Amino acid sequence: MVDVVDEKLAWFIPKGVNLAFSTRQGGSSLPPYDSLNLGAHVGDDLAHVNRNRQIIEHQLNLPVSPAWLEQTHSIEVVNADNSQTHYADGSYCNSHSHSQVCVVMTADCLPVLLCDVDGTEVAAVHAGWRGLCDGIIEVAVNKFSHSPKELAAYLGPAIGPSAFEVGEEVKQQFISHDIEAENCFRQTCLQEGSDKYMADIHALAKIRLRKLGVNKVYADKRCTVTDAESFFSYRRDGITGRMASFIWLSAQPLT
Repeated sequence: MVDVVDEKLAWFIPKGVNLAFSTRQGGSSLPPYDSLNLGAHVGDDLAHVNRNRQIIEHQLNLPVSPAWLEQTHSIEVVNADNSQTHYADGSYCNSHSHSQVCVVMTADCLPVLLCDVDGTEVAAVHAGWRGLCDGIIEVAVNKFSHSPKELAAYLGPAIGPSAFEVGEEVKQQFISHDIEAENCFRQTCLQEGSDKYMADIHALAKIRLRKLGVNKVYADKRCTVTDAESFFSYRRDGITGRMASFIWLSAQPLT
């Protein structure tokens, strides 16, 4: 099952831009990957993964097969090319005539989809806390020829602030980049010496986007950890599947 983002939501989506977030429902994989697992690297039967990817392509009526990535929690963002295997955590496309489908897989990490307001450029980013902290959103935004104020960002389902417990070292890494990030961490125990915090990954991403000048930011705040029926969660289950987030440009008719 995929959630196709359309005009029914209060999200600004430029004409010609398409967004979708998959859930765990509607596929062929068996437990613990049940059922719409799209990750080929998690131990699932590859025949099931390939079938699930075919289901997605059919449901979304994609112009081409998605440009699947080998994700490594890096800040590498590549130009989408579905004829190659890229070791990266984001992809970018600006072609109407040979439109690629940018895609990232997640199972708690934050998917960030980007486009320009004219509907001519798109990007998809896998923002785990390391990549987010190290600047993968900044790298992706710099791929665009449009200025940040002309971009829109869409944050997909991810681990929520009531489930994302991190240590002091994670908090300090974000604060070292921007003191405002401290507002995104809530101490889990008020006892002296406690070094555990609940982190809000959506809020951390919004700070980065706002500081870049991206003001059109929309978020799906469903928590992947607490909604076991809809989402895979690595933190909750360990061995599990992966959802995917897609963004692509509609092909323009030939003139």
